[in-house]
Order: sequence, then structure tokens, then C-alpha cells
Amino acid sequence: MQVKLQSAMEYLMTYGWAILIIAVVLGALFQLGIFNASTFTPKAPPGACHVFRPNGPLSTSFINLQGICNGELPQYAAYFNGVNSYIDVGTSGGLNIQNAITLSAWISPKSSGIGTIVAKNAPYYLAFGNSQLSKTACVGGGIYSSAAWHWVCGNTKIPINAWSHIVIVYDQVTETAWFDGVNDGSISLSGAMPSFSDTVKIGYGTPGYNQYFNGYISDVQIYNTSLSSNEVSALYNEGIGGAPIKLNSLVGWWPLNGDVKDYSGNGNNGVPTGVTFTSNWESGYSAP
Repeated sequence: MQVKLQSAMEYLMTYGWAILIIAVVLGALFQLGIFNASTFTPKAPPGACHVFRPNGPLSTSFINLQGICNGELPQYAAYFNGVNSYIDVGTSGGLNIQNAITLSAWISPKSSGIGTIVAKNAPYYLAFGNSQLSKTACVGGGIYSSAAWHWVCGNTKIPINAWSHIVIVYDQVTETAWFDGVNDGSISLSGAMPSFSDTVKIGYGTPGYNQYFNGYISDVQIYNTSLSSNEVSALYNEGIGGAPIKLNSLVGWWPLNGDVKDYSGNGNNGVPTGVTFTSNWESGYSAP
């Protein structure tokens, strides 16, 4: 018995440090996300999925999705520096919306300061941060009608350095904020939005308010209709690589997977300023 005990002690003394070092290394790799399943998931290249409109932009006959559209993770995500970076996608191709609307995007902010996700300055707006309601790290959406801004701010504090799915829906009766597929607050509102000449921008809002977004933005979608609760939940459940779900109402789709092209088939390609694309975007992302 004593001989066996002595042998066991010698074994631990000999290999104990090696086992401890391996445990520390494995722990560090886990913290870095090396063992995250999404790290090994095949990535879709830029432009892998797109909407095909055989009859041209804004047509709704025979439209369909083409390419790799099964929700594969993107290779890249767009990074906005919070100082001077944004994407101008113009104001044509159906973006001058005055009635019902849905704005959808995946975001991973790096700070809690106010930052615009996507906006056509006066008529519609989707922002993150300190909104008009002075809440910290929440979603603010603005619809300008009856000569006044009307905001809805979700109740959930948006996490920093983690991915969240943010949606604002306006159906000309109610404006609703959605966080990760769940209704996060709403207000009553009616009336059409006015027509303004402002261009739609991703990552920047009203000039003079320094509302540059600081962090990552991916999979921005704009619809000229109000998506239902089931449709919003479906968008979230598709994940960050998900495709649009209501093609006949889709007016703009920017996956931001390595470029600023509009893959809705409506030709609203962006012009970037100070935007970079990185393949190291997955930290803080958990598949729905």
C-alpha cells in the first residue's frame, strides 16, 4: 500500500505542473472564444446571398433569393469608429418612405454614448444610446409626424461589446421597439411621415449632434411595411447571417459583409467614409 501511495505521489509531482499548465491554457482559450461553435462555422463570402428582381428595382413580380441564403455567418462585419465613419446609401430606390416602416439591424456597440444605426434624418430613425427619453444604453426610434418627433425607447439596456438585434416598427398606429425578437416597448402614434430630401445614412444621424455610431453594425434591412411580431421574431431567429423575409416590401438590405452594396435588388449601394471591415467580429455573438 505504501509503495502504491509513493508511486502516486511521484506521478503527481512529475506531471502535476504539466496538467496545471494545460488547464490554464485551455481556460484562456475558452475565454478568447476559441471553443465557440460559431468560430468553426463556415462563413458566407461577400454577396453570397442576394434578392433577384427580374423586372428591375422596386418590382415585386417573380422576385426571389439567390445564392447561399441559409443563415451562414458572414465573413465580415462593418466597424464604425464613432468619430467620422458612416455609409451614405442615397435617397432613391424606395427609401423615401412616408407610411409604415420597419428598420432592422444587428449591432455590437463599444460605448454607451448616443449613436445612430440608420436614419433618414427627419422622417425615420433608429438609434442606440442616450435617447430623447434620456435613458442609458437603450433603443430610440424616431418618427417625424404632425410637425414633431415621436420616440419609443425600449426598456432593455443594450449590452456593450455584445451583439443584439434591434428593430423599430411603425404601422401608422403604433411605434414599437424590439430587442432580440421580443417586444421591448411601444407608443401610440398615427399619421404619415413627411417627405424630406435627406439621404439615408448608416452609422450617422442628424448633423451637428455628433451621433456617430461606435462599434459594429451588420445586416441592416429597411421595409416599407410594418413587420408582424412573428416576422420580427423570425428575423432574430435567423441570426446575424439571416436573409430578409418579406421581399415584396424590402427596399434596402445591406449585410455589410465586406462591402456596402445593397443586396435588395433596388440599387441603393452605399458610399462609405471611414468604415472598415473585419473578420474578427464574433466576440459577444451567440446564435439565437
